[in-house]
Amino acid sequence: MKKYFIELREIFSIAFQAIRANTLRSVLTTLGIIIGIVAVTTMSTAIVGLREAFMNSISSLGSDVLYVDKFPWFAMDRWEQFRNRKDITLEQYEKLKAVLKNYEAMAPTKRTFSASVKRKDRSVQAALVIGTTEEYQRTSQLVLDEGRFLNELEVKSGRRVCIIGKDIQKELFPSENPINKEIRINNVPIRVIGILEKQGSGFLGAFSMDGQIIIPLKTFESIIGEARNRMRIDIKVGDVTKLEDAKEEIRAAMRIIRKVPPDKPDDFAINQQEAFKQMYDQTIGVIALAGIVITALSLFVGAIGIMNIMFVSVTERTKEIGIRKAVGAKTWSILLQFLVEAAIICMIGGTIGLMISYPLSLIINQFLPTSLPLSIVILSLLISGFVGIVSGFIPAWKASRLDPVESLRYE
Repeated sequence: MKKYFIELREIFSIAFQAIRANTLRSVLTTLGIIIGIVAVTTMSTAIVGLREAFMNSISSLGSDVLYVDKFPWFAMDRWEQFRNRKDITLEQYEKLKAVLKNYEAMAPTKRTFSASVKRKDRSVQAALVIGTTEEYQRTSQLVLDEGRFLNELEVKSGRRVCIIGKDIQKELFPSENPINKEIRINNVPIRVIGILEKQGSGFLGAFSMDGQIIIPLKTFESIIGEARNRMRIDIKVGDVTKLEDAKEEIRAAMRIIRKVPPDKPDDFAINQQEAFKQMYDQTIGVIALAGIVITALSLFVGAIGIMNIMFVSVTERTKEIGIRKAVGAKTWSILLQFLVEAAIICMIGGTIGLMISYPLSLIINQFLPTSLPLSIVILSLLISGFVGIVSGFIPAWKASRLDPVESLRYE
């Protein structure tokens, strides 16, 4: 065992000496590997970062929440097919709530970005005003920082009360507590009864989740208008394993409520968080495929370069190989020596690639979310080593098969 360890240590020593003797050539040889590792690492950090940001963005939707709507999500190419459908109504919501069994909470919602939101001489641009009921806090998983949420009496009577997000508080109440103070929505005074915890950006930073104002549905319809905004029904099932059963129950009930004939397709949609995940996976799949092609080409070019250099190295060191064989070096020892040398050159290229990728990912992070987990670093180094072994195998095989007598005759 000790003999093999000494042999292995000698192999690594010779490999490092050969690389140091041709430092410039070794570095230039790694360019293809460097480009490939930079490509695969940068792509992976962007994809991982985007996925983390994406999952955080859609977490407010809830994995156990279903959304009954007039339109399916992500069906803009079939807009004409759905635009003539009848809107979901409050009456339909009430009938669905009366017959549905498998759910924890249900809330009708209407929303608009077009309302005017002011307080004294201060105003908020593009605030999201949501009209709903007391159960919306459970369907949307909202957490209050101060005050309280809507109650059943306020919802039924259409009281002029609201819950605001942190951005609304910051803009309209920069130096005072908003609780029990008034804001104006479309010039109608509304009393603040609660403040939501900070939630951050919405879908991939497209909008702020802290810019929302929640009011009773009747209040919304009286201030904003009853017919201007379509209704959606949010249903929290409470158990992800029962999601499909609940979905089928909702579909059957809504077909009866909306009087859809048995031979006709649904004239409504039941949306869920999974639709966003599928859309994301399809989009990222295309990006990842393009990245894999670019990476593969770069690594292939790098592998060809490594192979050529190793062939040159074998030719230059034929006499050295002959001497080593003449003094008893085994075939596997020569083979392993050149494989180790090729792998080390590629690992150096991979390390340089990672050193370039890290600051590059920090720059990209200013525009898109990125993440560089340890698994990507390890994977990049493993890919580098694998490329080195594959590209160095044929030259190493040739070196190990050289005849020692013929090698010593080489000048």
